[in-house]
Amino acid sequence: MVKKMKAKKSKKQLLAEAKLEHEKFLKKLGYTGKLKGKSVNEIPNYKTESKVPNTSDTIGIGNKLPRSVYTGDEIMGIATTHKSNMVPIRKDNKQAAIDVANMRR
Repeated sequence: MVKKMKAKKSKKQLLAEAKLEHEKFLKKLGYTGKLKGKSVNEIPNYKTESKVPNTSDTIGIGNKLPRSVYTGDEIMGIATTHKSNMVPIRKDNKQAAIDVANMRR
């Protein structure tokens, strides 16, 4: 009995068959190959238009309140009691000045 031997395939034939199988697989998945060399994603626009002026390069003091200045003649003076507590002494209440001098409340 004589056995028939199969002819060995060359590398070129094996690569061609693999390429055909791969193309069939891609066709089965829905790949058409029309976008060769083109990007699928769009490049976003990174240009900015500043509508608000930049203020980071300036230093300000914010909303400064006007300084409070006493302009009347109602207060005789300011007394300091224990623990550096500042107490205003009015002209119409002389007893408050005496109490502060005696350290009373």
